[in-house]
Amino acid sequence: MEAARSAESAGWESVWTGEHFALPDPAIPGSPVSPDTAILEPFVALAHIAAHTTTLLLGTGVTVLPLYQPLALAKQVASLDRVSSGRVLFGVGAGYFEPEFAAFGIALDSRASRVDEMLETLPALWSQQSPTSTFQGRTLSGLRAEPRPTRAGGPPVHIGGHGAAAARRTVTHGRGWYGWSMGPDKAAAAIARLREAQARYERPPDLGELEISITPPHRMPLDAELVSRYADLGVTRLILLAPGESHEHQDELLAFVAAAPQTLLL
Repeated sequence: MEAARSAESAGWESVWTGEHFALPDPAIPGSPVSPDTAILEPFVALAHIAAHTTTLLLGTGVTVLPLYQPLALAKQVASLDRVSSGRVLFGVGAGYFEPEFAAFGIALDSRASRVDEMLETLPALWSQQSPTSTFQGRTLSGLRAEPRPTRAGGPPVHIGGHGAAAARRTVTHGRGWYGWSMGPDKAAAAIARLREAQARYERPPDLGELEISITPPHRMPLDAELVSRYADLGVTRLILLAPGESHEHQDELLAFVAAAPQTLLL
């Protein structure tokens, strides 16, 4: 919590939380997350941060949409947006850990349809007086989801993912796109796919100008020159990895929070 307050004082825009309900043990080859990584439940963690800050934006980076039921998630997101006075940035993704999906009894190959339906259902629950929508063959009707988020239609959605489907969803349903562990070259290729999707799909005017957020690869040296390379690509936000779990690296984390805004200033 001290790190979140320090980030706000130092001028950071936002803090983001990752999400996994459980991790495969032993780790899947190539997985960026160790089985013993302690990942806090994101909405609980962000609500705690909200109670101790006033301006810091609160991002989910990212919520694994296919593992949720829409009514429950609509309430979680809306509640966080209300208690934080409208500070939520709702990052979402399709997920990729097959064992995690299997533990929920959800087929990994159903994730695309679940994400697409969620992106239609959640705004309906947040904005319509008597919402009617379909999720995985079940019709939701005759129910009213309260509380509503602070902002009409819900908080801004940021779509995670590297493929064509994520690019399409970003254009049609997202305020922005979030690329994980991408250096400038990899980011350039992904952003090119975004631009192709922008030319192909119609973007609702209320979504506004598309924002691009990137988390650079772990241990990539960060300096103003690298930030400038990202900016030249159209990146509007860098989401930096914290140096280790905060309870084990508190001093290092606080030093990072204090120094980064000055180190990376363009």
